[in-house]
Amino acid sequence: MARQLPYQTLREIFTRFHDAEPEPKGELDHVNAYTLLVAVALSAQATDAGVNRATKHLFPIADTPEKMLALGEEGLIEHIKTIGLFRNKARNVIKMAKILVEDYGGEVPNSRAALEGLPGVGRKTANVVLNMWWRFPAQAVDTHIFRLGNRSGIAPGKDVVAVERAIEDNIPVDFQLHAHHWMILHGRYVCVARKPKCAACLIRDLCDYEDKIL
Repeated sequence: MARQLPYQTLREIFTRFHDAEPEPKGELDHVNAYTLLVAVALSAQATDAGVNRATKHLFPIADTPEKMLALGEEGLIEHIKTIGLFRNKARNVIKMAKILVEDYGGEVPNSRAALEGLPGVGRKTANVVLNMWWRFPAQAVDTHIFRLGNRSGIAPGKDVVAVERAIEDNIPVDFQLHAHHWMILHGRYVCVARKPKCAACLIRDLCDYEDKIL
C-alpha cells in the first residue's frame, strides 16, 4: 500500500483531473432518482454498458416504484436477464419498490441510512445516488477507486471504507463533489488493473506507483 500523498500533491492531481474534465458524469443512464437507484443496484458485478442496454427499454415503462410493481418480478426479469445475478436483483428491485411505495410515498429517500435500509442497496450504491442526484460529496468506492487509491497514494486504505475515509479526509473540499467520478474514470480507462497506461497518464509524475509502465 502506498503512502498517503501530501496535500499539495493531491491538489495538483485533482486540478489536472478538473482541467481535463470539469464536469465528469456517471455512465449509468437514468431519468430520475428512482431509475438511478435501480441502475446502480443492477450494476453490481456488471458493466455500466450492460446495464444501460438492459434499462434502455425498461425505464420508459417503469420509471417509478409504482410502475415497477405493476411490471412485476417476471416482467422485470425479461428486461434484465442479460445482467449477472438477474433473478436476485429482480427480487430486490421489486421488494425495494414495495418499500418505497409503502414507507416513502413512492419517493427515493436521501439519507444514507434510509437508502442502505432498502433491499439490494449497500453503502456504495447509496453514495452514488447521494452524489449523482443530490450532489452530496459522498464517495462511492468501487474496485477502480480502491485500486487507484492504493496504487497511487491518492487514498490508500485496507478496505473500501478506509479508502472512502481517506478521500474525505485528504482530498481538498473543492474537489470532493466530483472526486469519485474522476477516480472511477481514471481507474477504468487509464490506471487499469493489469497493464496501467502510465505513458498516457496525466498524473504519472505525481503518482507513487513504483512499477510505472512507460
